[in-house]
Amino acid sequence: MAVTTSTIKAPDGRSLTVYEAGDPAGRPILFHHGTPSSGVPWEAHDRLAAEQGARLVSYDRPGYGASARLPGRTIASAADDACAIADALGLDRFATWGLSGGGPHALACAAGLPGRVAAVASVAGVAPYDADGFDWLAGMGEGNLEEFGATLEGEATLRPALEEGAKRMGASVAALTEQMRTLLSPPDEAAMQTGLGLHLLDTNERGLGHGVDGWIDDDLAFARSWGFDPARLDLPVLVVQGRQDLMVPSTHGDWLAAAIPGAEAWFREDEGHLTLWLPDSVRRIHEWLLARL
Repeated sequence: MAVTTSTIKAPDGRSLTVYEAGDPAGRPILFHHGTPSSGVPWEAHDRLAAEQGARLVSYDRPGYGASARLPGRTIASAADDACAIADALGLDRFATWGLSGGGPHALACAAGLPGRVAAVASVAGVAPYDADGFDWLAGMGEGNLEEFGATLEGEATLRPALEEGAKRMGASVAALTEQMRTLLSPPDEAAMQTGLGLHLLDTNERGLGHGVDGWIDDDLAFARSWGFDPARLDLPVLVVQGRQDLMVPSTHGDWLAAAIPGAEAWFREDEGHLTLWLPDSVRRIHEWLLARL
């Protein structure tokens, strides 16, 4: 199907940009995009979802694209927005997953919408910053260390840093690859040369076209309490992580898999971060989710 775009209202009146792809009559999967990015689906995922009989729904988190900002939002806030989207689209029960910065937001939906979310997957997703005995920054590339150093200083420091980062993303895959150099393991650098690199350029432009508010609020939310305890999740949970990930090191997946009761974990020795976004990986994730709907 062609990707459709709509605007829905959250209960507090905020606007949210929502995308639908795949099979409009299929079983629903709600996707949470990474940080920074946009929820606009990749054409490769649209085709995949249609083939698999999945109705793929995604959205721009508050502050990204044309979705209105929600200052001070927590990770847990995602459940309210997901509920509003599901109500507007008539989704009584759905599966959900998130990539990278979207991972904890997907887990938040599972925590905040018990019985309505059938299964959840965190893919290359971060663990809670305030987890006891966990070194959140260990193993991250230099670019992320600089970004989260600014995050810990607060919005006044973070905003100019992210505005400069957005300017430096460039208009080509080569320029974006160079900016991300310290975060790209060899598998991820290779992934950038597929159609994924062009998709990332598109999602960055869409997500940051009105400013960096969404990126700021994601980072600040990562650095404070999530607003829910992942150890209390009581549904099928999948944790997927690449051992060659320099953006979200696989120790985050180790922590999540150990903390969440009954979580199934897939750790890929030859995968990085972006490689988990490629169609072969997403196919397996969708299959796991659809089998539990």
